[in-house]
Amino acid sequence: MSVKHAILALLYEKPRHGYEVKTGFDDLVQGKWPLNPGQVYTTLDRLVRDELLDSPGQDQKDRKIFSITDKGRGEFLRWLNLPVERFFLRDEFYFKWLCARKIHFQQEKSMLEKQREQLIKEILNLTQFKQHLKKEGQEEDMRLLIDGALLHLEADMKWLEIMLKK
Repeated sequence: MSVKHAILALLYEKPRHGYEVKTGFDDLVQGKWPLNPGQVYTTLDRLVRDELLDSPGQDQKDRKIFSITDKGRGEFLRWLNLPVERFFLRDEFYFKWLCARKIHFQQEKSMLEKQREQLIKEILNLTQFKQHLKKEGQEEDMRLLIDGALLHLEADMKWLEIMLKK
């Protein structure tokens, strides 16, 4: 995830002060991706330095207001149009499994079963979160994102089932 581009997205919508950027990010991701406030402010400063943002003034409470520049809009739109390269084979569990195979790990089956249990927990948590969002009438976009994540988890489950049968 690119904090830089998340900030550009929020400021593309409207100018904000730093705390509004932080809370806007938290709202965007429903609090599921923690973002350190210090990271927000250092990224804001870097974006101003790189002329992707401007800080023309302060609000009535002396908070620095940030707005996106034309250069920042261009960078944000360029980023949106780039395809995302996925590195599935760099997945930490896949690497762990390769290492286990390399050393003929005696507890490989147990390792796979524990991973399956972890996936079940993740599927349950995401399903419950999706139901909560639906009940609250919130964020169809986040529900669609959860659907995508669940499909990936289901594929991982199928792979684990195949591996456990070997």
